[in-house]
Amino acid sequence: MDTVQQNLANWDISRMASIPVAGLLSRNPVAYKWKAPFRSWMLREAVFWRLHDLLTQSYALYQQGHGLGARILLRSGFETLAVLIYLNQLMQQVLDRKLNFHLFSDTTTKLLAGSRDGSTMHQSLNIMTILEKCDKRYPGLAKFYAILSESAHPNYEGMITGYSKVDHDEYENHFSNRWMELYGDKHLGSMDLCMKTFHHEYNEVWADLMEKLEGWIEENDARLEMTKNDPPPE
Repeated sequence: MDTVQQNLANWDISRMASIPVAGLLSRNPVAYKWKAPFRSWMLREAVFWRLHDLLTQSYALYQQGHGLGARILLRSGFETLAVLIYLNQLMQQVLDRKLNFHLFSDTTTKLLAGSRDGSTMHQSLNIMTILEKCDKRYPGLAKFYAILSESAHPNYEGMITGYSKVDHDEYENHFSNRWMELYGDKHLGSMDLCMKTFHHEYNEVWADLMEKLEGWIEENDARLEMTKNDPPPE
C-alpha cells in the first residue's frame, strides 16, 4: 500500500460524522451563539468529506490508467483545499483586526451556501479569487492549478498534446491517449502534496485559529452585539 492509499484509508475512518450543536455550545456558549464559528466547523468538515471523495476517485482512475480523469479530479481537489486555506486566512484576519467580524460571518455564508445557478440566495465566491489569496500563503499554488486546468480544458494541451504526437521524420501525426505517458509518474506526488497541505491546514492551522477565535469572540462579545446591525464597512 503506497502513502496516498494509506492516507485515504486513514481519512475514511477519521472523518467527522456529525457536528452536535449542543456540544459546541457546551464548548463555548458565548462564541457559538454567533453563527460564523459554527459555519467554520461546517466548512472544515465539508472540505474534508469532499476532498476525500475527489482524491479517492482520482486515485482509482490513476490505478486504472485513466490519466485525464485522475488529473481533472485532482484539480477539483486543489480547489476544495483552497476553500479551507482561505477560511483560515479569514480567521487570522479577524484575529489581527484586519477584517470586520460581521463581514467574516457574511463570507462564511457565501462559502457555505453560495451558488452560481440561483439555487441558493447567495452567490458563490470566484474560485480564482480564492486561489490567488491562497497563493500568498503557498506560492506556486495558483500556477500549479493553472497547469492542471490546461489538461481539463479542450485547448492545446487538452486536445493536441494529450491525444497526438508528431513524427517529424515521417511527417505524420499519430493519435493516442498520452495522459499517463505525460503525467503518470507525477500524479501520486501531486496527490501527496495536496494531502499533506490539507493535513496541516485541517489539523494544525484551523484547530489553533478556532481556539483563538473562540476566545476573541468572548472578549469582544459586547462590542459585536452593539455593531451587529451596523451597515457593513466599506
